[in-house]
Amino acid sequence: MNPKIVDWSGKRVWLVGASSGIGAALAGELARRGARVALSARSVDKLRALGIEGAMLLPCDATDTASLAGARKSLFAAWRGVDLVIYLAGDYVPMRAGDFDLAVAEKVVTVNFNGAMRLAATVLPDLQAGGGIVFVASVAGYRGLPKALAYGPGKAALIHFAECLHLDLAPQGVGVWVVNPGFVATPLTAKNDFAMPALLTPEQAALATVDGLKTGKFEIHYPKRFTRVMKLLALLPYGLYFPLVRRLTGN
Repeated sequence: MNPKIVDWSGKRVWLVGASSGIGAALAGELARRGARVALSARSVDKLRALGIEGAMLLPCDATDTASLAGARKSLFAAWRGVDLVIYLAGDYVPMRAGDFDLAVAEKVVTVNFNGAMRLAATVLPDLQAGGGIVFVASVAGYRGLPKALAYGPGKAALIHFAECLHLDLAPQGVGVWVVNPGFVATPLTAKNDFAMPALLTPEQAALATVDGLKTGKFEIHYPKRFTRVMKLLALLPYGLYFPLVRRLTGN
């Protein structure tokens, strides 16, 4: 369904949202495998602190089209092209109906979904057969979940957007991947006040992502012991899904 990326040597990879969490771990892993990495986040100091030798640092705001265009211009001035673009920028604020904050919810959706669309608009003309674009979404985008009133909808939209792009670009040999992790220990998930099942480190998530890119599959999801349960729940009719999720989460 997608190109199978096995050899990273010399691959030109632009990671947007690379200053922490999965993005930082993935940047380091790809660099160790011989990829040429360009790293973007709002803070150049955080990117520099990663200490990835030879990395191109392109500070930008993932939600700002002009900022993204400027970073792309700098990247192409140096590389003359890009093989793989990865959108990892994300935001998370636990939220339920009783504390719904429209301004905060819109900010979360802007980072998790609108930013991904803006990056796609920036690089779509540049994507070539054998490469493509990767979007990091979440299993929270499969179905509605407690405390995900701001987070889940943007991730669901991102999954849908990636599906539509895949239908258009796959016939051209251009890959579109969606990565749906479960719980990963990052500054964002540290906001949770509950025990997170099957919690992974960012380094484990990075390795699972790289392993997934070897397969050519559209969706990369991990850890399987958790994501398969979430997939099964997503198949249930609402009459079964809602009471079961309430029971499992205690909400």
